[in-house]
This record gives sequence, structure tokens and C-alpha cells, in this order.
Amino acid sequence: MIPRTAPAGHADVPFIQVAIASRRRPDYILTMTDNINSTFEHELKRLEKRVDALVRVCDQLQDENRSLKQRQDVLTSERANLLQKNEQVRARVEAMIGRLKAMEQGS
Repeated sequence: MIPRTAPAGHADVPFIQVAIASRRRPDYILTMTDNINSTFEHELKRLEKRVDALVRVCDQLQDENRSLKQRQDVLTSERANLLQKNEQVRARVEAMIGRLKAMEQGS
């Protein structure tokens, strides 16, 4: 039978304590892994919330942009109508001025 000795670097520690300590390491590693996974999941959920918020903002901006384009189209149309009416009124005023001048010269 081979005598049990402590692993290298543990000559002053009885073998049984080293064996017990080595059995705890996987639990410690699992705990660390669980903590890392938990942190990762937390960060992932935080990022997911931020992405969802960005998507909502993008949707709102698209709606606002669509609304502003429609409003711009309406205002452009109204402006064109007002310019046309302004031109008609200017032509009528010039025609009246011309008739008034003709009446003055005829008198």
C-alpha cells in the first residue's frame, strides 16, 4: 500500500485537510460561476431594457417625423394657395389702378 502524503506545497498540512479543502474548491468555483452568471444576466436584462427604450424612442421619433412631414406638406400647399391668391389680388389691384388712371385721363 502506498502511504498517503500531502500534495506538493502542503507538506506541513495533514493530507485529510488538503483533501477536504480540495473538495470545497468546486463549490467555491460553482459559487463564483453562479455570481458571474447572475451578474451577466443582470447586465443582459439592463441592456435589454435600454434597447427596448431606444426602440420606443425610435418609434416616437418616426411618428413625429411622419407627422412633421405631413404638416410641412399642408403648410407648403397653403403657402402655394396664398401666393396664388396674392398674385390674383395684385393683378386685380393693378387692373383697378389702370382703370382709375384711364378715367383720370379721360376726364
